Amino acid sequence: MAYALVALGFVLALNAAGAVNFAHGDLVVLGGAAAVFIGAWLGLPSILLLPIVALAIGIVGIVAARVAILPLANRPPEATFVATIALAAIIEQSLTIAMAGAPRTAPSLAGSGSFEIAGLVVGRQPLAIVVVGALLVAAVWFLLEHTQIGRRMRAVAADRHMARAVGIPVARYVVLSLALSGALAGIAGFLLGHQFLVAPTQGAGHMLKAYIAVALGGWGSVPGALLGALGIGIFETFVSAGFGDAWASAALYIAVLAVLALRPQGLFGEPVGRRA
Repeated sequence: MAYALVALGFVLALNAAGAVNFAHGDLVVLGGAAAVFIGAWLGLPSILLLPIVALAIGIVGIVAARVAILPLANRPPEATFVATIALAAIIEQSLTIAMAGAPRTAPSLAGSGSFEIAGLVVGRQPLAIVVVGALLVAAVWFLLEHTQIGRRMRAVAADRHMARAVGIPVARYVVLSLALSGALAGIAGFLLGHQFLVAPTQGAGHMLKAYIAVALGGWGSVPGALLGALGIGIFETFVSAGFGDAWASAALYIAVLAVLALRPQGLFGEPVGRRA
């Protein structure tokens, strides 16, 4: 479910910007680091810390839109690639200095320990991740499908020139999409930061998982990105439980190659020959 939040934020930024935001994985790490530092500074319970982290990384998403995406909107996508890679490097190096290169543990959202349901032992923190992730996915779905703001966001993602022609302020909705993308990345980083620690160099790994999820689901497809991310998480969980983490990573990439060889457009992508 945490992967789903990462992939959801990634595809929202991709559709709004029309180019890959290579800083997205580092925004996830930044969310975990923000939880560590803000939690230590304010001493708030995690349930109150969560919206603060979301707001903080959402603001970083706005900065990313204003600095690295909107000024390059009329340039080739490669310009945005380079700008967001530079932004990712700035975040990573800044966190390396702030954290002195040492991994930290983000606060737990639901406390430690576990309980038993019908003979199945369930950890409190993993269950909290599933519940929070499911609620956020449902909220984003409602926003996109049942509100005027969501319809305008989808219009900008589909065709920004047509959206501008009918009076939609495109830049405003690109910024809004990047803010929402950053908030989701920050929450995912907070949730993952307790399970797997927070380290400045994790950004590339999160970025790769999001990229794979979007490629598997279909480039630009929001439902495809969600299902691709959930599939990756389930696959890794069961393979690593049976064979270890190294085998899980190797098997994941083999499975990705097999799926894309059979269906290059992804599971929910539209074949290129049918477009137009």
